[in-house]
Amino acid sequence: MSTEPTSPAPDFLALHRPGDPLLLPNAWDLGSARVLETLGFAAVATTSSGFAATLGRPDGAVTRDEALDHAAAMAVAVGVPVSADLENGFADAPDDVARTVAAVRDAGLAGCSVEDFTGDAARPIYDLGLAVERVAAAAETSGDLVLTARCENHLHGHDDLADTIARLQAYQEAGADVLFAPGLRTVADVATVCRELDRPVNVLLVAGGPTPAELADAGAARLSVGGALAWTALDALVSAARGLLAGDSGFLERSAAVRDVRDAALRPASG
Repeated sequence: MSTEPTSPAPDFLALHRPGDPLLLPNAWDLGSARVLETLGFAAVATTSSGFAATLGRPDGAVTRDEALDHAAAMAVAVGVPVSADLENGFADAPDDVARTVAAVRDAGLAGCSVEDFTGDAARPIYDLGLAVERVAAAAETSGDLVLTARCENHLHGHDDLADTIARLQAYQEAGADVLFAPGLRTVADVATVCRELDRPVNVLLVAGGPTPAELADAGAARLSVGGALAWTALDALVSAARGLLAGDSGFLERSAAVRDVRDAALRPASG
């Protein structure tokens, strides 16, 4: 007798503990996802910018179908919950955002995020009414998928913490399970956001910003890194390649140092 596969979403949501945050690394391809799983992370997320780089494109240049196929393949490749970075849902209209979220739900993922960034530099953030409608439509179709609603104010020149909190509160009321305002840079701001919300808060780690321990003390329930791990890998590539051009082969020893992780992670598919 066949049984329906168990959703990873409830286990994923249970990992969100204020004061003891889930470390959610962002993988850019299936290999990096498997490495992160092998290293012991309890869940992974996709990264729109990192995935776009694997296709030789800038962030924002991936299509809806490409992003969905990538996220679904990652969910199959690892045994831990996977959350998909859906940018702005690849749509303006609430019904179209809902269709994107429904596709993620049906692909066996644990969660997804939807931004309020329009993609238009002249008016980068959706008007609040439309932004709330978009989250509500996503929540209505998400089932038990862990839906993260993102306020993009601080990434697009609108450093208004009061507006950010008002938006996140509205997204919470619209049905989001997790709230996220990337670009917060101080412990005080993170603590204020966490205090004003009743749902788990994700915080993006930033260079020169608070440490994971400080963010835990501030009440964060999840910490992510965006494309930073992908750019760190690219930095290693650039460094090694420049060395090779200069006649230095020291990168060969460095690559051998992670052979055990590589061999454990890049295993043949089972089944």
